[in-house]
Amino acid sequence: MKRKHFHIPLYWLSFLILFFLILSVTPLMAGFFVAFVTNGESGRDAFIRFRPYFPSLIFFLSSLSLSIILALALWAKILVPLGNISQAARRVASGDFSAQVAPSRSLREIRDLTDNFNRMVHDLSSIESLRNDFVTNISHEFKTPLAAIEGYATLLQDPSLSEKDRAEYTRIIIDSTRQLSTMAGNILLLSRLEKQEIVTNQVVFKLDEQIRQAILLLEPLWDKKHLNLDIELPSVKYYGNAEMLLQVWMNLLQNAIKYTPAGGILSVSLSADKNSVAVSISDTGIGMDEETMKRIFEKFYSKSTQTKEKGNGLGLSITKRIIDLMQGSIEVKSQVDGGSCFTVRLPVKPFS
Repeated sequence: MKRKHFHIPLYWLSFLILFFLILSVTPLMAGFFVAFVTNGESGRDAFIRFRPYFPSLIFFLSSLSLSIILALALWAKILVPLGNISQAARRVASGDFSAQVAPSRSLREIRDLTDNFNRMVHDLSSIESLRNDFVTNISHEFKTPLAAIEGYATLLQDPSLSEKDRAEYTRIIIDSTRQLSTMAGNILLLSRLEKQEIVTNQVVFKLDEQIRQAILLLEPLWDKKHLNLDIELPSVKYYGNAEMLLQVWMNLLQNAIKYTPAGGILSVSLSADKNSVAVSISDTGIGMDEETMKRIFEKFYSKSTQTKEKGNGLGLSITKRIIDLMQGSIEVKSQVDGGSCFTVRLPVKPFS
């Protein structure tokens, strides 16, 4: 980011030097003036009379020199850095989040203030960029189902419409409504998760039974495609937030089913040791290229153009956030037309 330097006007430096000059010389000049007025002495007599005060004059001149040095130091080390921060703050207040303050060799506190200001502006810039992307993406994602609802609802008003077309248009409207409802729910869930910093409501539960429950809940989807299941779930107890983890398995299983063609294989395995548990969900679907694997956890990123089913690109973002909150990790291995495998690793926490 480009940094703009702020310069204190030179008249401030001149003012400081003049101020210290007057402060240093005034007592000496006042002494000469008083002596001259009260005694009526000539200038030479006054000079002789004040010869003993020459050391004081030297002192004042030394004081003046020191004052000038202090003024320069104050100007360079404090006023200029504070002026830079002030100018950058005005730019940020006007909406320019590219403002940065150049590092300076100032007091440690001012250096820390500069670093913290630059870090704050960088974070604000990231938040603003995220907000703009979020607004753009969410507007686009909502517009498609809303347009479908409006269009097919208008077509339903045609009295000559056949019962077959009427049923088809009604189905599309219902599907679009469900898509909107799911998207709104996911957005609210992701927003809540991004604000959450700790995992609450942790209990001991059977992880293998929870995964089986998720598979059964999705039976209509994998049964419709006649997928073959390869399940290996030994008994494992886990301490964590059961509701959040169920969301993880549901999202990963739904993706695996969505991108696997009819007659494919869906595999789920669970393993555990004293430090962690690992859950792998793999499929024989269309797979992903390297570019897709780099972006699958981004908000609103969806590879749905390669399938008939429309996604909203939030499921894996939610999954990643939940796993991060639980201090776990998720990795993906995939190749085009070779299927995908997601592996979730979660730390084991002691429980009584």
